[in-house]
Amino acid sequence: MTGPIPGRRKSCAAVAAAVLACSTALTGSPLAAAGGGPAPTAPAPELGWKPCAQDRRYDCATATVPLDHARPGGRTLRLAVVRRKATGPGRRAGTLFFNPGGPGGPGTVQMPQLYESFPRAVRERFDIVSWDPRGTGNSTAVNCSENTEKAGAPSASRPAGFPVGARERENWIASYRELGRACERSDPQLLRHISTADTARDLDLLRRSVGEPRLTYLGISYGTILGATYANLYPDTIRAMVLDSNVDPAAWTNGGSQRARLTTFLRMGSDRSAAATLERFLSLCGAATVERCAFSAGSPQATRDKFDRLTRRLRERPVASWTYAATVADVVSSLYVVHPGWTELAGRLQELWQGRAPTAPATPATTPPVPVPYLGEEQGAGVLCGDSPNPRDPGAYHVLEEAAAARSGDAGRYWTWATEPCSTWPARHADRYAGPWNRPTAHPVLLVGTTYDPSTPYEGAKAMSRALADARLLTHHGYGHTTLANPSSCVSDHVGRYVLDGVLPPPGTSCEPDTAPFAARAPRGGVATGGGGTAPAR
Repeated sequence: MTGPIPGRRKSCAAVAAAVLACSTALTGSPLAAAGGGPAPTAPAPELGWKPCAQDRRYDCATATVPLDHARPGGRTLRLAVVRRKATGPGRRAGTLFFNPGGPGGPGTVQMPQLYESFPRAVRERFDIVSWDPRGTGNSTAVNCSENTEKAGAPSASRPAGFPVGARERENWIASYRELGRACERSDPQLLRHISTADTARDLDLLRRSVGEPRLTYLGISYGTILGATYANLYPDTIRAMVLDSNVDPAAWTNGGSQRARLTTFLRMGSDRSAAATLERFLSLCGAATVERCAFSAGSPQATRDKFDRLTRRLRERPVASWTYAATVADVVSSLYVVHPGWTELAGRLQELWQGRAPTAPATPATTPPVPVPYLGEEQGAGVLCGDSPNPRDPGAYHVLEEAAAARSGDAGRYWTWATEPCSTWPARHADRYAGPWNRPTAHPVLLVGTTYDPSTPYEGAKAMSRALADARLLTHHGYGHTTLANPSSCVSDHVGRYVLDGVLPPPGTSCEPDTAPFAARAPRGGVATGGGGTAPAR
């Protein structure tokens, strides 16, 4: 999960994670009526692989899939697909499919960005394939920008981060209400058919297209819900499945009920997890020298107090465009990647403390193998609006915000407003999967959970472990969102062994990060060096 919708337009890597509920009650498809079982079989699409135009190390293709899997002879959609072939000559073992989360994360862009973070043994033995899920990126995408511009939506007046005060709340709600209306005018049929279950069925078609009898899959963040959905729709086809930074299925689906009292992220506990991660950031910063953490006040408590004084001051006196809400949003999103994210965040906070406007975080200068697509905030919204119910009354969010702030501080405000656009979203998915989650799979699933994750709490990994029929939890005693972005050689070694040979880590295994926050250097904690061990998970 990558944060509230408003940050979506800023970079291709900042894919929205706001979950949007639905407003219009639509008639369900035969799939929904049948309880989300396997759809009528569509033919596997042909993938005409060709070297990608911008990086010939990758191959690109387009897959054609049904809009409605219950009616495979009807309208079709295009899926943009990318592949990096196994690098080990003569050693190829198969294909690993990867979903980078979001929802709405464009795999054709983000898989190449993360490619070097995959275990080396996996890169040597497996073709790695990803795709832009339906509704997003270079695939047939939700794009309401033209309708929004024609309608004159007040997006320019929408505050950064989240609204503060009655006037900003009114502008925020009106802006997202108009975005929903623009999307409904654009392609209402598409909005009904971009659910997680739809994408899971697309994934099975792609598996068949590359000739794999069973699925090998790695999903991070929202990709864990996609993986869990696939595993329960097609349990007999699981060869190996790694789910990193897990979403609690019961929280995601609101226990199967469409009547939501809390927002998705409050049910998940993202606010509490972000607050705990922020506390560790400030404490570790305070224990470090100013050379290693520029915001350090000399001790953990003094640094926490300094941060509280800074946020109170920004409420009254913003520094240029750096308002209180914009700063909180930057803090939470910057906790996702420890190196170099935490050090850079500390530098920005110190500049604000000194009354100077810091430079916004730079987007990594990478050239993906495909053109960077339009990644409007409506794409993540559309994918999720029917999957995860949220309160339908826009007026409820301020009350929820205050309650969340009482338990989680600034992070509670950020995560509450992340899903307010749900309250006026116009569509409901025709094929929404809400369980069961415990269908026995052909092979066990490996889960990875990080103890201080600002988005998907460690409790979510434990909940996923309880929900799935056969899963093993590997604990990463570390920080940040996903171990692909926050390396642990120990985690990488265990993932590699499992994907290649089906060898699970022993029950209770835990790992440490390769490098601690604000540390000059640290030993790499691979299994072979004793850095992984089999200590019981705490």
